[in-house]
Amino acid sequence: MNPLSIIILAGLMLGMVLLFRLFTFWGIRWGATPEECARPMIGDAYLDGGPGTRISMTRAVSINKSPEIVWPWLAQLGRGAGWYSIDLLDNGGKTSARHLVSWIPEPQRGDASPIGYLRYLEPGREIVWWVSGHRFIGSKARMLVNIRVMPQEGGSRLVIRISGDAAGATARLVIWLFTVIDTIMARRQLLGIKERVERYGARSADPDHPENGLRDQYQLYEVIYASGETAGVSGKEHASHFRRMAIKDKIIVNSPEE
Repeated sequence: MNPLSIIILAGLMLGMVLLFRLFTFWGIRWGATPEECARPMIGDAYLDGGPGTRISMTRAVSINKSPEIVWPWLAQLGRGAGWYSIDLLDNGGKTSARHLVSWIPEPQRGDASPIGYLRYLEPGREIVWWVSGHRFIGSKARMLVNIRVMPQEGGSRLVIRISGDAAGATARLVIWLFTVIDTIMARRQLLGIKERVERYGARSADPDHPENGLRDQYQLYEVIYASGETAGVSGKEHASHFRRMAIKDKIIVNSPEE
């Protein structure tokens, strides 16, 4: 390879690194103010005393509806209604719900989904999903999704903080992958929530996608409610594993067959 080719290749690589850094810098704090990024949230303490290889990503969006209208959409997120993000990527092509699904129960501590189990719940205001330790490509990772809605003049302010840490030989790679994937999906999810709340409000039916009685109609990946009932496709993703975590962490009491 001649010197000019080496210089061009080095320049391209440097450019890609800079673009990635700009992308993640923008993505991990999309829509959030510096004050919101610095403000403590309930889930922050769950990572206390953990490894130093970690990431914290805070995003936010304003919604022109009251928290009372926003909350039910947050309460059913990932609990049978889908993820309101890029359905082809995170929902197996199923269309996330565009109404408040009639059969989804109220959230309870111990509900298990593909993103962990529900560890903290303040109805109408805040919810925290938690993974207390999961093996991933050679490292042990912990993760939390902290969702908070607050009143704001003219409507609501929705803040979502996603944090995680990892320990092991591949910890930096795990955190890097976590950051990239979440950055791609998170902005679309916030906008998906905003769009649904502002456009559909508290509607209980969707004429374009009426409920057909199937528990996997709006979400592919399994969710196991604290009661033991399920939605989604059984065995898809790690809901059963996270339910066992919730039992181990004494968030719920296991049933005799568990």
